[in-house]
Amino acid sequence: MESNLKAYQDYLLKEKNYSILTSKAYLGDINSFKQYLTNNHDEVQLEVVNYSLIRSWIVFLVENNNSNASVNRKISSLKSFYKFLLKIKEISQNPLLKHKSLKTAKKVQIPFSEKELNDVFNLNNFDSNFEGVRNQLVIELFYATGIRRAELIGLKTGNVDFSNKTIKVLGKRNKERIIPLLECTVGLIKRYLDEKNELFLKDENDLLILSKKGNKISESFVYRLINDYFSTVSQKVKKSPHVLRHSFATHLLNNGADLNSVKELLGHSSLSSTQIYTHSSLSELKKTYKEAHPRSKK
Repeated sequence: MESNLKAYQDYLLKEKNYSILTSKAYLGDINSFKQYLTNNHDEVQLEVVNYSLIRSWIVFLVENNNSNASVNRKISSLKSFYKFLLKIKEISQNPLLKHKSLKTAKKVQIPFSEKELNDVFNLNNFDSNFEGVRNQLVIELFYATGIRRAELIGLKTGNVDFSNKTIKVLGKRNKERIIPLLECTVGLIKRYLDEKNELFLKDENDLLILSKKGNKISESFVYRLINDYFSTVSQKVKKSPHVLRHSFATHLLNNGADLNSVKELLGHSSLSSTQIYTHSSLSELKKTYKEAHPRSKK
């Protein structure tokens, strides 16, 4: 059994190109089920379970206040593992083949308004030193490119092509994409690099965004930075890097960008992932429709 788990982890990392964090999350869910079997079913092996055992785990999870979304994620990890076991002929049938996910309430993400974005740039007095320019650039990159938090942290100085005004981003599953840069973003990057190069040694392959000590920034640092700055201009409950990415997509759609273009910019593999952002732009569409349709005044 342990050898199958190790083989599965290698499969996720090497064949599926999942990140270490993602593979750990998958293995964590599977080990959670394994522990449940150990505690409740006389250590039944993962390879020989049937759906009724998995169903009992689902009931156990729900009764212990796991949300439906959390349960669905765990079952998705388990289903992936059994698909792998089927692939390497360790089992003859996936016990989750006919499983249906638990229903979850769709959460509508509320993006920042264009006014809130303008306010965060215009009303905050960003210091003109390294930290101030860096903080402004972090917000600028999120809103001007729609990149993910992990993508921003992994950016290198060499990813910026100043002559073509583009930036190369390494996304999920090591997929690269090229994103165009606005003139103002290019100018801010140059200004930041001037500050950065005064403090730290230049290196072609160094990380673009650094801490004040010259180290790689953390995910929690980025979250706090966005939350702190947007707390001054927005009353929204959630103020995170992902809300900025959401705002990027929504504002592009509101201003006439087509869905396929936004999909490419975001690095989504399918349109269904991008379509969640159309819910936010629907209110704008309704407003335009009502104002423009001849019969709206009747």
